[in-house]
Amino acid sequence: MSNVAIQKKTVTRSLVKGLIAGVIGGLAGAAARHVAEKIYPPRAKGEPAPPEVSAQRAAGGTLTTTEKKAAGETIHWLFGASAGAVYGGVAEYYPQVTSKEGANFGMVMATVTHEGVLPAIGLVAAPGKQSSREQTSEMTSHVVYGVVTEVVRTIVRKML
Repeated sequence: MSNVAIQKKTVTRSLVKGLIAGVIGGLAGAAARHVAEKIYPPRAKGEPAPPEVSAQRAAGGTLTTTEKKAAGETIHWLFGASAGAVYGGVAEYYPQVTSKEGANFGMVMATVTHEGVLPAIGLVAAPGKQSSREQTSEMTSHVVYGVVTEVVRTIVRKML
């Protein structure tokens, strides 16, 4: 018999490394979500996205079309990175949040944002008044976000 011992690499939990991996994963996920929404758009052409509506409101309705688009993109990327950071930090201590390779995370994000917070603050219609296309597109693009965030977070975390 061989005396070869199999060593299992232990990963030391690190909130900072989790946050960093989560930010990078969240940015990759936001990029993937952006592409998914180009392929399967949730809104009719010309209808503003919630980040654009939010930016317009914050500015008191004084943004040009270019400024509104730029502000909307900024909000999209910051939110994706921030949500990814929180996810990465939580994953360090509660790895169960990474179940289904991040798909559950994406579904939670879609539910909390597009069926909860955004309708509550008037940025999108109430869930019962959203078109089936909007609902399925948002859920699909958020699942893409969650899966890509998790895959990239895992790779980056192993490298740190």
